[in-house]
Amino acid sequence: MILLHFAVAALYAAAAWASWPRATVETPAWARTWLLPLALALHALAIIRAIATPAGFDLSFANALSLVAGLAVLVAWASGLMRTLPGVAAVVLPVAAVCALGPATGESPHRFAYAAEPWAAVHIAVALLAYALFVVAALQAVVLIGLEARLRRGLPAESDGGAPPLLLLESFMFRLVGLGFLLLTATLLSGFLFSDEIFGRPLTFTHKNVFSMAGWLTFAVLLFARWRYGWRGRRALRWILTGTLLLVLGYLGSKFVAEVLLRR
Repeated sequence: MILLHFAVAALYAAAAWASWPRATVETPAWARTWLLPLALALHALAIIRAIATPAGFDLSFANALSLVAGLAVLVAWASGLMRTLPGVAAVVLPVAAVCALGPATGESPHRFAYAAEPWAAVHIAVALLAYALFVVAALQAVVLIGLEARLRRGLPAESDGGAPPLLLLESFMFRLVGLGFLLLTATLLSGFLFSDEIFGRPLTFTHKNVFSMAGWLTFAVLLFARWRYGWRGRRALRWILTGTLLLVLGYLGSKFVAEVLLRR
């Protein structure tokens, strides 16, 4: 089991190297084609084996972090963003390699008490997919900030000679944000309205809920301002980074504090 996590990390690292523009000439075509799908397939197997234990679903911090990282890689790869912006692959793949090693540490399990409830599983799955979409959008925002800075200095915006125009990339980024916002809205609404049915207890205002609501409001303001006032450029990119940070602090941050620092 531990070897499987190390194999996934090694494949992500190799895929990151193969996707780097300067290495593509030296890398065989089969490696650029198959390394990442193989890494994703093994990562899916590793995550399933780590989370779906005989004692129940284990959603510990390490497992949740590995799952979100894997979903982020899947979204970036399936959308073609890694091919369009190699800088995204240069960030997300090494991070995913590190996160994939987390479950191998053998930290204390955190059983999901409501795994038998179908709506609870759907609620968690939709929330994690929304987080992954926002993470990918935030990574794209970081790359776009760098490209915009190069343009301001009079340097070429693309490093591989074939990057699409910034406006096209920005438009695609907002599609990711819009889809993530819809999924996040569905997650929050289901949690607020049907908390008793999903989790067997009324809604309580925890740190996770407060940060999640703050993130939702950030993206709501951003999307409204984009539609009404045409927000774009660095201002919009900063709002995307802020909203994503709030969501990450809300879910993964709260799990890190509770499970790693406080040992609950």
